[in-house]
This record gives sequence, structure tokens and C-alpha cells, in this order.
Amino acid sequence: MFTGIVEETGVVTSAERRGAVLVVRIAATRALAGLERGGSIAVSGCCLTAVEVDGGSFTCELTEETLARTVFAERLRAGARVNLERPMRADGRFDGHIVQGHVDGIGTVRALRRQGASAELEVAVPPELARYVVEKGSIAVDGVSLTVSGLAPGLFRVALIPYTLEHTSLGEARAGGPVNLEVDVIAKYVERLLGEARR
Repeated sequence: MFTGIVEETGVVTSAERRGAVLVVRIAATRALAGLERGGSIAVSGCCLTAVEVDGGSFTCELTEETLARTVFAERLRAGARVNLERPMRADGRFDGHIVQGHVDGIGTVRALRRQGASAELEVAVPPELARYVVEKGSIAVDGVSLTVSGLAPGLFRVALIPYTLEHTSLGEARAGGPVNLEVDVIAKYVERLLGEARR
């Protein structure tokens, strides 16, 4: 379980195919504290397993399932920045919102409009996810917990404060680029329960 509060951006140092698996090594500092082999870590919103942790980096193995459901097949290259978050502690403060690290779909950046030191990010959302996105609701974009500030058919907008632009990969967003999306899990449960109740 995560919160969508990014701890740091790591840098992909290598990404190579080993059969059907993509093996990715990511350099990090803060996110390595307490991370052990076999532990979970959110990489740009996707919960992955650290199969190796050594020095200033960790390694993850991505299956075809993960690559098909995320932006990683296109974006995980040496030099790429990724958002990192360790799992939420049960005895800690709960900032952000409930983020599982289970990517629901891929959105497409329509625009990043700079507004002085802040910005507005506009993202096209897949039709099957649009019903879960509500104004003033929460959504995770590349693992960043954000509040939906506006809606239009097929897209949503979020406001990005200067801190978010500087400390996450969203400051590098470009029109046409893909982003991992995770909608509010509570909305999905409510939909399922209401559907069962109507039967």
C-alpha cells in the first residue's frame, strides 16, 4: 500500500531483456533506506519487487503482463527519471490517498500549461476509466497523488504546485507522452457492490 507521495526520483541506469523479462536497475538514495531484497517499491505508480538491492541502486524484473499494462515498455530506458515511493508504514502519517500500485491504465498527456511557477496538466483518460474520475477526487498519475481540478469529455486536469514539478517526473511531461494511471480504488469497490445489490 502506498500514498502517492513521491519520496524521490530515481534514474534508470540499465534496462535489458532476459528472455520474457525486462530487468531494470534504478539508482536511488532516500528510497533505498530500509528497502531489502524481496521488498516492494512503487516505481512511477507501479508496485514492483526489488530482486536485488546493493550500494546505491536496486533491480526489478518486469514481466510481459506489467509491460502490457504500463508505460514501461516505452519509457524505461537508461537515463529516464522515475518516481519512487516505499510502502506506507502502518504506524505513520497517511498523506496523499490510498494507492495500491496497481496501474489501471495508460493516459496520454494532452498539455502541460505553465502558469508562473505552477502548471496545469491535462491528461486524456481511457474510456473504461473515465467513470471513476471525479472533480475534486483523487487520482495517481505516474504514482503521484493528485486532486482532479477539472473534467471534460475524455480528459481530466490537475494542478501541479512548484514542489511537484521539481521533485517528480511530471515536470518533464510532454504532449503525447504516456502516463500510468491508477483511479481511486474505493470508487471501483462501490461500483462492484452497487452492481451486486441490483442483481
